Amino acid sequence: MVEENLKNLGLVIHEAPEPVGKYVAYKVINKILYISGQISVDANSNFIKGKLGQEVSIEKGQEAAKLCALNIIAQAKKACGGDLNKIANCIKLGGYVNSSDSFIDQPKVINGASELISDVFGDHGKHTRAAVSVNSLPLGVSVEIDAIFELK
Repeated sequence: MVEENLKNLGLVIHEAPEPVGKYVAYKVINKILYISGQISVDANSNFIKGKLGQEVSIEKGQEAAKLCALNIIAQAKKACGGDLNKIANCIKLGGYVNSSDSFIDQPKVINGASELISDVFGDHGKHTRAAVSVNSLPLGVSVEIDAIFELK
C-alpha cells in the first residue's frame, strides 16, 4: 500500500542520508522507531537554506518540509529493511523552522511534511506534531524535522 501511494504521488525514495554528527539516524526500541532530525536536502545534496520571514517564502518552506519528510521516509525504509509496510502509524513529527523574530507561520511550513506523511501512509500517517521557531539550524537549512513511528 505505501509503495503504491508513493508511486501514485510520483515520489521516489532515495537512499537515506548519513548523519552529519556523532549520532545514529534512527533507533528502534520496543516497536517504536525514533528518527533523528532530517534536514531540507535532496538526493543531489542541494539544500534549501535561509530564514522564513526573510529570504524564504512560506511556499519554499513547505517544499523544504517535504524534503525533510522524504528523508524521514528514507530513514524509515532503511530501518524497516526496505519494507515501509512494517510501519503501523506515524506518532509524531517535531518540526523546527529557521525563522526571523517576526515570523509566526511555522505551522503552515510544517504542513508540507504533515500532508506528505498523511498522503503516503493514509490514515496511519495522521500524527501529533510540534512546529517550533528556531534562530538557526545546521548548515543554514530552512527546516529540520524528526519523527516517531510505531512498527507492526
